[in-house]
Amino acid sequence: MHFYFHIFGLNIPSYGIMVVIGGAIANVLAYFTIKKKGGDFNDVMALEGYAFLFGLIGAKGLYLFASRSEIEWDRLTDLNYFLYLFRGGFVFYGGLIGAVFGIFLGGKIHKLETAMYVQRLIYLVPLAHGFGRIGCFLGGCCYGVPYDGPLHVVFPEGTVAPAGIPLFPVQLLEAVVLFLLFGVLAWLSLKKDWPYMLETYLILYGIARFIIEFFRYDDYRGSFGALSTSQWVSLLTAAAAVAAIIIRRHRGRLPSAKQGSVS
Repeated sequence: MHFYFHIFGLNIPSYGIMVVIGGAIANVLAYFTIKKKGGDFNDVMALEGYAFLFGLIGAKGLYLFASRSEIEWDRLTDLNYFLYLFRGGFVFYGGLIGAVFGIFLGGKIHKLETAMYVQRLIYLVPLAHGFGRIGCFLGGCCYGVPYDGPLHVVFPEGTVAPAGIPLFPVQLLEAVVLFLLFGVLAWLSLKKDWPYMLETYLILYGIARFIIEFFRYDDYRGSFGALSTSQWVSLLTAAAAVAAIIIRRHRGRLPSAKQGSVS
């Protein structure tokens, strides 16, 4: 585990490097996908800007909500404490929800075919996310439960994870699952032209994330009852995606007004 990469005398956080690598690869693939399937890559970059802005807001907002009991609210006027709160701590689901909102808002403002771009490019989200999880592993955040079996990891001093304790490598497990999900979605999108790409992504990732959460040990994510915040969001998003597929399929089977009229 390396919290920083040392490049030309600079200490660059490894998490940030992995996010940049994942984002760069995803954008290259997005360019070739749009070139093949149709669309304007300039539109993709515009929507990505909205996704990035609102994704950051959503990821930080859900983190602050989940950890609200640990926040010293009376210190918010202290600039150093305020900056400390906003330096780290993000929740992926908050970022995903914020990004989807931002994409459709940007599409509405600029009159873009947002649904088409989401349909064709959603398969790249787990690819970029997988690199982010490798960054989590390098930085020691989002760490796993105590575990001294095969493939356990021990984090050194200076990382977010408790040092010197054998832990389950949950970040790497999720990275592998995300790369597999990327492969499945790429096949459905590029080879099968599957019409329910966003819904399928939400269902498959929701199931995977719900299970993976049982192997996480970081307690700043918040919980409601026996489940973590992310597990509740997984259930809600997966259920909403299933409902969306059912509704879309039902509407597709309904006759149009012209077809259903009697002359």
